[in-house]
Amino acid sequence: MTHHDDFHKEPIPGLPAHLPEGEEILWQGKPERAAVGRNALHSRKVGIYFAALTAWKLAAGITDGKSLSELAFSVGGTIVLGALALIILYGISALIVRTTIYTITNKRVVMRIGIALPITFQFPFTQITSADVKHLDDTVGTLVFSLKEHTKISWLVLWPHVRPWKLGKPQPALRAIADIGHVTEILSHQLSITHAQAPVSLPTKENTKRPAASPVSGINIGGANTSTA
Repeated sequence: MTHHDDFHKEPIPGLPAHLPEGEEILWQGKPERAAVGRNALHSRKVGIYFAALTAWKLAAGITDGKSLSELAFSVGGTIVLGALALIILYGISALIVRTTIYTITNKRVVMRIGIALPITFQFPFTQITSADVKHLDDTVGTLVFSLKEHTKISWLVLWPHVRPWKLGKPQPALRAIADIGHVTEILSHQLSITHAQAPVSLPTKENTKRPAASPVSGINIGGANTSTA
């Protein structure tokens, strides 16, 4: 795994340098903004929280016999605060999408990320030991991959392009990408070639139906374990 601080102009969008001879881009994409907001920034949960808080303040105010003006001040303040929080989350998710480019070549996965400081991480297929898929809806999903033990990487630097809560051994993630089935096929095929296996397919939403508590599933690639998480 290598990374570059990208202050200079990219010769190819999403890549820190021209591709060497024999390497080609197979796919490029960005996260879906709405899915990033819901799944990385938890905007839906924030909205539900403020809606519940507003309802509770309204009910409590009526029970306590507060005047209409007092109710309006209390409930209105909560609504404004909730709206402000959602606007901030919307802005952050828009910045994440604007500054992110994911690339899969026939040799590696490249992630150009970073709102304040653009940085490019490059993960050769030889360093990727496994890949998991989490479906967010019918066409959008997140690809998470594990790296060899010796690979050192910072969870905070990668966030939100990383599996949540895996702080000890961060797992990079192509977060909330569209046409997840097509992208998983590309990655599966290239990993199979790298690890000298017969072609395999990462699970699709249809053939990996599991209980809701286990939405992520994977396969074995090479000698590595692609576990269900």
